[in-house]
Amino acid sequence: MKNKQVASIENLQKFSTAVLLKVGLTPEQAQIMTDSMILADLRGVKSHGIVRLPTYIERIEKGVTVLNADMKFEKNMGAVALLNAANGLGQLAGKLAMNEAIRIARIYGIGMVGVKNSNHFGIASYYTMMALEQGMIGVALTNASPAIAPFGAVDPLFGTNPISVAVPAGSQLPIVLDMSMSVVARGKIRYADLVGEPIPEGWALDSKGNPTTNPAEALKGSLVPIGGPKGSGLAFIVDILCGLLTGSSMIGEIRNVTDTSGPAKTGHVFLAIDIAHFINLETFTRSMEETIKRIKSMKSKNNSPIYMAGEIEFRLTEKLQKEGLPLDEDVLESLKRVAERYNVPLLLKEN
Repeated sequence: MKNKQVASIENLQKFSTAVLLKVGLTPEQAQIMTDSMILADLRGVKSHGIVRLPTYIERIEKGVTVLNADMKFEKNMGAVALLNAANGLGQLAGKLAMNEAIRIARIYGIGMVGVKNSNHFGIASYYTMMALEQGMIGVALTNASPAIAPFGAVDPLFGTNPISVAVPAGSQLPIVLDMSMSVVARGKIRYADLVGEPIPEGWALDSKGNPTTNPAEALKGSLVPIGGPKGSGLAFIVDILCGLLTGSSMIGEIRNVTDTSGPAKTGHVFLAIDIAHFINLETFTRSMEETIKRIKSMKSKNNSPIYMAGEIEFRLTEKLQKEGLPLDEDVLESLKRVAERYNVPLLLKEN
């Protein structure tokens, strides 16, 4: 087992922000990027957390992601808008698009914003939880590079194509669903490969379509979709909405975040639903509270707790904010290289 060191969340935030400022981002942009990565780590999605900082920097340095891209809304009509991210950072495009979806929803009750020519945008729940603060339901979809084979095929074509939905629930924790269309996000397999750990059986197939626990072989093959043909079908739909509908890419054209041979051509879709346009917000949240209490009071298997979508992540966030974030040795080494290159101190947990 490789050693882990603990870093305080505050120190990681300061480090990431300082590095990104030196890379050329504005203070606001650096904060958005940092917030997205740290939230991923806090919610247990390490594959999209601070481990991604060197990759985002490399894409900027090699010119395959545009620094300070001139993002513009090509269309903005009624309840629908289309943002051209101009090959800029996905988190910046996502924040801009979700804010616009929320603005539109205040007027029409629902706002839908498509994004084209974007990049990896981190965890989808970063955007859907923005809607919670406005008394709205948030929805976010994104396509990704080929990882899932169409059901019955061997070669990957569809992305893992995550979807997130966040729903306010009054005095209860919000419901926050954030999941990919594969049994596990490919980022977790990439992370396992980085730290030299095997993956559980049932996560992925090798290039011949056989089950594998070797993350390197899994990255050459495909991921197992949730629910077999159902997960494969859902991945197809997300590809249609994020790629074809936005005009961003054909299915199978998205480049992996670690592929620096050219633009990623990623597409996203964001929706904000203003609950008050349908039903009184307090009435809705009371109904949510009662529903959650009813579910959690039901008889459970082995008397184990019944968790709502997102609850485990909220509890983990609270824990890690107090205790700090454990960093694998390989992740720490990659961050140290970034620290040396940009002459920014990497401080770990304070005593």
